[in-house]
Amino acid sequence: MTPNAASSGPSRRSFLASTAIATAAVAGGMPLLTACGGSDNKSRAGNTSGKAADKLIPTYVASTLAKPDLPSKNGSAAGYTAKVDLAALAASVPDKLGTGASFKIMSPLWGTPPNPDCAYYTGLDAVAGTKVTWQNQDGNTYGEKLGAVLASSSIPDMMVVPSWELVGKIANAVTAKCMDLGPYLAGDKAKKYPNLAAIPSDSWRMSIFGGALRGIPMPSAAASAIVPYYRKDIFDAKGYSVPKSAEEFLSWAKDATSAKAKVYACGDMTWVTAGIFGVRPSGPLGWNIGDDGKLTYRIEAPEYLEALEWSRKLFDAGVVHPDDKARSGDAAQRFTAGQILVFNGDMSAWYVRAAEQAPSNPAFQIEGMDIFGADGGRPTMYASSPATIWSMIREGASKETVENALAAANFAAAPYGTKERMLVDYGVEGTHYTVKDGVPVKNDQGNSEVNNAWSMLAAPAPYFAHPDHPDIARKQVEWQQRMGADLKKTTTYGMNIVEPTNYANLSSQFGQLEIDYVRGNKKLSDVQAAISTWRSSGGDKLRDWYKELIDKNGSGN
Repeated sequence: MTPNAASSGPSRRSFLASTAIATAAVAGGMPLLTACGGSDNKSRAGNTSGKAADKLIPTYVASTLAKPDLPSKNGSAAGYTAKVDLAALAASVPDKLGTGASFKIMSPLWGTPPNPDCAYYTGLDAVAGTKVTWQNQDGNTYGEKLGAVLASSSIPDMMVVPSWELVGKIANAVTAKCMDLGPYLAGDKAKKYPNLAAIPSDSWRMSIFGGALRGIPMPSAAASAIVPYYRKDIFDAKGYSVPKSAEEFLSWAKDATSAKAKVYACGDMTWVTAGIFGVRPSGPLGWNIGDDGKLTYRIEAPEYLEALEWSRKLFDAGVVHPDDKARSGDAAQRFTAGQILVFNGDMSAWYVRAAEQAPSNPAFQIEGMDIFGADGGRPTMYASSPATIWSMIREGASKETVENALAAANFAAAPYGTKERMLVDYGVEGTHYTVKDGVPVKNDQGNSEVNNAWSMLAAPAPYFAHPDHPDIARKQVEWQQRMGADLKKTTTYGMNIVEPTNYANLSSQFGQLEIDYVRGNKKLSDVQAAISTWRSSGGDKLRDWYKELIDKNGSGN
């Protein structure tokens, strides 16, 4: 069965790491898939808290088809470590829910799209009772295509909408041009689609746009999916102890770096400094009401600057690989080559790198370093968004089209250990994969045709499962459970908030500014000045907007 990496880091980057790159890295083996106008109109923000949301979302009915060996805990994904009997897979969709009526789906795709009539598409249609015409678009430029389509009068029946594309006019266009699915899915209505009903309620709350349930979510685990990986084999050989504080890490990094030998302690560590110093996520999740009752954004908290200053210390000390400083090449490749001993990556890297190196480098050992608090205590970790990718149905679609689209999404959301999950992730046995020692292995046709299309429509509750490396699945889940032990939720957790378009670019400068500052190209005063400018240029007004929104809808926490 295909491993499903629950992703809760920076959305687009994590998703790319978990799909296109991961699949290419283990081609022929076990692929990795991730569980994909407007002004100050406050009504466009999702009302995702309290009784109002409960009336809009499906009644949760957990799946009982495949009990995980490691249940979800502390916001982690679930884990499956036992080998699945492929000859005795359960059916999560015993009867075809689709009528065979044709409909069109637009989705991002990284890689080469397969032929429209390929065996994968026709095989799944036959089993699901659907007839999908896939309009696959280049994932790297998907936002441009999505914006153009939403602005036109010709909208496909169903669209995949990633959260990272919900900027500018796209966010409001989604609300205006995508259907309210409440009449089909709210409350007990969802029981017609049991795999959709088994998606966690937090993910459904995150699927409310403009006060209505418009999205079918791809759920994400609340616990972090961004891991500081380290070369355990090299640590053991050198006698290194895993650092447990910011000071220890810097001291170890200086000792471990040898520019002459072209070995550096780490890559760019900025991704995990948020956990080390307790910095809130970016975007709407960055807003929080503190113990003092004040609503602040992430860049206003002292730990934001503390995290940047520590990252800069690593660059200043020369312990970061020069290519990471130049932002060139692939840090993961430097990691497997032993040029860096620690790098930040999505959860997918744990499996991908282990599977990639196993045949030719059996001594290679990758482990996830526990994120430590800056002072050596427990880190302050914030919950990630419970959903970052949705499929949506166009406003005005016929009842038959809606029901077929929901049938496809229900099929795509099949849980691990089912016939449907196997078909979505591997295609047709004998055509797309063969079974070796009880483990499915894709062939060339499987690698070219079985892509991130059907899997983008919906997903089950997050899980990890790697039949060829079950120990990796266990480590992934246990790492998330440890990191999630003190997980905090910001005030805006689980609220699908569309900010007014006049604030759309308010924080855009900080991404590049952070990159420049930690590399020594900007001063601390430049960052402080940018924060002041942010406040005076609209940050304070945006704060008032958020406060009114929270007062009206309640906290998502």
